[in-house]
Amino acid sequence: MDVLRPALININGRIYRRNVTKEEHYEEEEEEEDVSYMGPPESEYLEEDEACDTKLIEQTDKGYRCAIEVPSVLYKYIIGKKGETRRRLESDTKTSISIPKQGVEGEIVITGSHKAAVSSAVTRVELLVESYRKKQPFTHFLSFPLSNPKIQEGFLTFKDEVLKQCSQDHGVEGSIFQNPAKLHMTIGTLALLNETEVRKACEHLQQCQHFIRDITEGNPLTLEVTGIEYMNDDPGMVDVLYAKVNAKDKSDKLQLIADRLVEHFVSAGLMVREWDRVKLHGTVINTLFRKDSVEDAGGPGRQTMSEREAFDARNILKTFGAYRFGEFGLNTVLLSQRYSSDCTGYYTSAGSANFS
Repeated sequence: MDVLRPALININGRIYRRNVTKEEHYEEEEEEEDVSYMGPPESEYLEEDEACDTKLIEQTDKGYRCAIEVPSVLYKYIIGKKGETRRRLESDTKTSISIPKQGVEGEIVITGSHKAAVSSAVTRVELLVESYRKKQPFTHFLSFPLSNPKIQEGFLTFKDEVLKQCSQDHGVEGSIFQNPAKLHMTIGTLALLNETEVRKACEHLQQCQHFIRDITEGNPLTLEVTGIEYMNDDPGMVDVLYAKVNAKDKSDKLQLIADRLVEHFVSAGLMVREWDRVKLHGTVINTLFRKDSVEDAGGPGRQTMSEREAFDARNILKTFGAYRFGEFGLNTVLLSQRYSSDCTGYYTSAGSANFS
């Protein structure tokens, strides 16, 4: 990092400088991020009667108090190795920081003799939380399910024919095909770190139902799943092969719904925008699904990103490039839980919004 041009963070209209120091070593061996405020002089914003920007600071008999809701999985980043981060925060801001026991959902309570000190500690804790939240793996995703029986049948026929005609091609074998019960299009991913955040995401998905129905005019969208494409430049070394999905009436309604959903969830702070537009596709082959050749007591493993083996898709693309999986009426968008299955085999749904 260029020390003369540090990374800046904008929180509630204030600009903070992010300084990365290799001082803390948690279980994940992550770098601690020390964020320093680069706003106006203290006299301009640390007045006793100024309210905290985002949190309510209450006056008590002993001074001031502010409670912050933080998912329990993030407590360790505020505590630090052997409590060093919390002690430094308390020393720097002249406050006391009370954190619930690990695994117990609750509030982090900051108390101090001066309102300005509590406000400063709140800001620093929020910056730590925001920084490490971005490093958490996603837990849920918004999806359009493609697990309709007609599409599943078309997919299974596709799989059988590919294995019959192309199994001699490098890397082509049965385990790299998607589970037909889990066929879907991903709209965007979310890291929801406790039940409160899951409920919040469900509420926001329900709020989206009105514009979804405006777009669909209260009807399911008839979709055609036809043709396959690959995601990299070399068809001889492919990791992901996907089915193309389009509205039968050739409209852009599905794309519009997906883009509006991402816009809503990004604005709500529940999703990070990755692309200008959602690339709608239904994965049918992914080398991340490939089973390892060595099985341990826990059963067959899966390959990691660094060790995945690509496959030669040239014959598949030549023979099945225009393959028709089928058509069906899409009537829902789901908040799906990663690494889960419901009674149908699809991902467990935490919430939904319907088209009609």
